[in-house]
Amino acid sequence: MSSGDEGGVSGGGATARRWSLFKLVSFTFVIALLLWTMDALSVTATTSSLIAVTLSSVNVLSPPPTTEPSRSAPNPHAVPRLRSWISVPATPNFTSTLVSWWLAPGGEPCRDSRTTDIAVPDLDGGRTAELSCGQIHEFVLSALDDSGRPRCLGGDYFETDLSGPSWKSRPRVVDHGNGSYSLRLQVHPDFAGEYNLTVVLLFRSFEGLKLSPERFKFRRELRRFPIRFHRSNATLPPLRLCHGVADLSKEVWSGRWTRHARNDSCGVDKEGRYRCLDPRTACPKPWCDGPLAALESNGWVYSAHCAFRIFTQDVAWKCLRNRWLFFWGDSNHVDTIRNMLNFVLGRADVDSVPRRFDRKFTNPANHSESVRITSIFNGHWNETSNYLGLHSLRNQGFRELLWEFFKGPTAPDVMVFNSGLHDGCHWRSIRAFADGAEYAARFWEEIVMRWRVRGNATDATPSALPRIFYRTTIATGGYARDLGYNPSKMEAFNGIFLEKLKDKGLITGGVIDEFDMTFPWHFDNRCNDGVHYGRKPAKMQWRDGEVGHQYFVDLMLVHVLLTAICNVG
Repeated sequence: MSSGDEGGVSGGGATARRWSLFKLVSFTFVIALLLWTMDALSVTATTSSLIAVTLSSVNVLSPPPTTEPSRSAPNPHAVPRLRSWISVPATPNFTSTLVSWWLAPGGEPCRDSRTTDIAVPDLDGGRTAELSCGQIHEFVLSALDDSGRPRCLGGDYFETDLSGPSWKSRPRVVDHGNGSYSLRLQVHPDFAGEYNLTVVLLFRSFEGLKLSPERFKFRRELRRFPIRFHRSNATLPPLRLCHGVADLSKEVWSGRWTRHARNDSCGVDKEGRYRCLDPRTACPKPWCDGPLAALESNGWVYSAHCAFRIFTQDVAWKCLRNRWLFFWGDSNHVDTIRNMLNFVLGRADVDSVPRRFDRKFTNPANHSESVRITSIFNGHWNETSNYLGLHSLRNQGFRELLWEFFKGPTAPDVMVFNSGLHDGCHWRSIRAFADGAEYAARFWEEIVMRWRVRGNATDATPSALPRIFYRTTIATGGYARDLGYNPSKMEAFNGIFLEKLKDKGLITGGVIDEFDMTFPWHFDNRCNDGVHYGRKPAKMQWRDGEVGHQYFVDLMLVHVLLTAICNVG
């Protein structure tokens, strides 16, 4: 072979070696890029019955030495991404689904065991999770028995709390029925900073639904995750003021309490009130509209999928004059009505209202204006007794009492229904309560139908029919979390009764989710006495040992109700 031929072979070998080296480097780069990408993502296993997809990218880091909130460096070229607000869809066929899960048989160790712990792969590890504001982050919780084995049946009731310096909300836990649960988190970019996500297992295996559940309580804090929410280029649509039936059609709310001012030196005054802020302090939009100081909450306000108006006395009277409001429910209505009269309508002279009354109240600034308020306690057919709930309608005298209000030429403009607390200490099972709720819904359907027929006979217009709202039962607080009206049972009863009323077409005004409003404040008794959130202010020792108590949660409800009643589209 000539030297020229040898030289040609040598050159081809060099080219081949260079090409192989190029492929090796390229392959290594691709692998490195893939590993880096996988490291930045949080992969969550899907569940077997309902698939819970993790929407978040979780980057777990060691806590920094400073307590200042972590903030992402602004990118001037980043295009803001519009996100949607978190929401919880209503459960179809709520009653039948709940009953079927409640009756689900055991027969296997993973179904017969009890939950004692959880696994949260994306958050376990003891380090601070870094999440971006605006985005919805979903996490899966797996129930474990005392041997650390996964359970394959649902029914556990978790209390959750997401709290920062100026934010409090309840992340809803979704039960997938197979031992896995999921929850979602979202924080508005204005509230970036340090948070804690707390998970408490209150009851296991539907044991909170028992008639006497106290001996079955578990009530153990399983996790307290530190989370740092940092700013991102995600944006959320501004909350608009709740307006009309469409905004109140949501059966389940996913709201939050946010804080926009504070006075750390403020204490309870001689009247038991917390007048901490300058009366001129306005609520920053979009979180509410009106005088923030009127809530006497030291800066806290509640908002949900829409925001609420904080009413002044003159605006409230312009709305309520010559109207008739009808309340049917537990004694929390009594507190709410008194607080509306005292704090909003200028009737500080009304020291209390009874469980059962029908009365007109005049405007102290204009005696030609008045509002008629009727309140009928439904905890028992005897207004001085307790613990019958919806079963009180089995009493003929009580039914006739209610009928009397609908035999005249006019009907109430607005009706607010509620039931639950007294039911919790009466009905032996959720099936029995469902039967009672069906009976109650049929009773009110008959009243409305007869009124509609009478209205047609007298040329009454459809607008003459009452607008009916369902106000969900509170989340009982502190010691009451273990009792017959515990949050697990109240949430179930809310869903059952609301479904029965909606099936009859009765909820023409919408839903006021007081359960969601009270839940962030139910872990102790600072804002409640266990079963009431609106007790009259007093400079006296409260159940928790402190002098005075917070009443702003119920006062917020007053303004939510007024927004629902007055802001009609």
